[in-house]
Amino acid sequence: MKMSKLFVTTLRENPADAEVVSHQLLVRAGFIRRLTSGIYSYLPLMWRVLKKVETIVREEMDLAGAQELLMPILQPADIWRESGRWEVYGKELMRLKDRHDRECCLGPTHEEVITTLAKNEVKTYKKLPINLYQIQNKFRDEIRPRFGLLRGREFIMKDAYSFHTSHECLLKEYDNMAGAYTRIFKRCGLETRMVQSDSGAIGGSVSHEFMVLTLTDSGESDVLYCDTCDYAANSNRAESILLDAITDGGFSKSEITDTPGTTTIEDLAKFLNIAPSAICKSMVYIVDSTPVLAMIRGDQAVEEIKLLNACAGNEIRIADDEEVKELLQKSGLNTVKGFIGPSGLKCKIIADHSIKELKNFVVGCNQTDKHLTGANWGVDIEMPENTADIRLAQKGDCCPVCQGHLLITKGIEVGNIFQLGTKYSDKMNALYQDENGQEKPFIMGCYGIGVSRTASAAVESFHDKDGIIWPASIAPYHVVVIPVNIKDEEQATVAENIYQDLCRVGIEAILDDRADRAGVKFKDADLIGFPFRVTCGKTLSEGMIELKIRKTGEVIKVPVDDVAFTLQELVKKAINTDVPEPAGKI
Repeated sequence: MKMSKLFVTTLRENPADAEVVSHQLLVRAGFIRRLTSGIYSYLPLMWRVLKKVETIVREEMDLAGAQELLMPILQPADIWRESGRWEVYGKELMRLKDRHDRECCLGPTHEEVITTLAKNEVKTYKKLPINLYQIQNKFRDEIRPRFGLLRGREFIMKDAYSFHTSHECLLKEYDNMAGAYTRIFKRCGLETRMVQSDSGAIGGSVSHEFMVLTLTDSGESDVLYCDTCDYAANSNRAESILLDAITDGGFSKSEITDTPGTTTIEDLAKFLNIAPSAICKSMVYIVDSTPVLAMIRGDQAVEEIKLLNACAGNEIRIADDEEVKELLQKSGLNTVKGFIGPSGLKCKIIADHSIKELKNFVVGCNQTDKHLTGANWGVDIEMPENTADIRLAQKGDCCPVCQGHLLITKGIEVGNIFQLGTKYSDKMNALYQDENGQEKPFIMGCYGIGVSRTASAAVESFHDKDGIIWPASIAPYHVVVIPVNIKDEEQATVAENIYQDLCRVGIEAILDDRADRAGVKFKDADLIGFPFRVTCGKTLSEGMIELKIRKTGEVIKVPVDDVAFTLQELVKKAINTDVPEPAGKI
């Protein structure tokens, strides 16, 4: 391809709506263009990257024994109602009606479709296990699309679904997919970490995410990982052992104590001259339109997804002042937020495990400007019946596996795997006959990879002040050939010959035949991120060209006759063995 013909326009300034590096660079380098909020056109350079990611995914999925198919993006509401997700999935589900007034949705995922397909096609255990996958556009109507391709509304995804006769068989395929994913991301030039995660709207008992760990604020999720062992988990799933803290308030007796104006834990601790860890904090949340009181140690924070799961809910948010007031009135209590406690409150109460060790502690007593001090469980106040881990694990906590210390970083999710069990087959009556002729529900697994997210995560991981540094395996082109002065006959001829030689030996090359200044061509080459740059300039008088390696910035001189062979070796090595190093170490 010649640069003069390539459908690309580069920009020197970052777009105003681009918050993260990958979004900025993919727009500036001419890879994507925004059509509307969260929806992008993939221009030729980006499409080449995406097709390469897809090829790697297909090769590894096929080697792992999965079979590719393609399912419809438009899905009838009936099968979503059958699974029970039509009412609970949320506003991310893009709902619409066809001309016959039949309700449909644009598929954000395909559990219902694949389960329906398996129910109709797989009748006997003899056809199991089986793993089916597709690569297709998905649509989720995100409330606030951001970060370019990292959180758009329309995106490209590989999703696979496996069907089994036993949990042991599912576990074997789960491990098989985990291995395939590790190979896929390594081949894409990405170092990933398999972390425990929440199953969310997909469901299932066990799930893991494959995260690209970053040292910047561009990651969408917090990942906690151990400094000693391999433990790692998303913040909404991470467990930890609390460090020792003062959990005895030191009060000699229990009594109602005046605490005027102390509506925060910090104010209350300072007023009573105690540690925040000796306070039992009470917070009101709204779970599926119903108030829930969460109780946790004063120096800890509630992890909302954990609380949501403990309530078996679908949506959660902190209660506003009016909702808190309404709950108090319903309970016959006359107080305000900041002094709320569990006694007499008419709502579900979920207590974090961290409050169990409290002694002589402080807790709200539902009287304005007052708290109960010196409280003890079973004496002055009853321990709530419902207890769960609803605590946000924090940096410095002890690892739950080896008791090392947890560290925290940002991560970008590029893949996920779920053990669905019979969540969908039970509800959708998807049955097979076992060896005894009895009907049983399929045991299912689900495995997703964000194709467009993977490409964006690569940019997020590998860039510098000049632009993108593509891993060679997914770069749009391997080499750009630049004649410094296209009007110089020798430079133009040598550049053309090198370009033709590279194409003949199978190296994907661009010839920058534009009449622009050399500086413009060099800037575009670095911005777009070609792994190798061949410069035909003054060194031709020595029979040499300059070869720049984008990743390291190293420039070497190579005889003109050796360029094709040299690049063959460099490109082969970069694709097969050379995984780029991130900007820093985790």
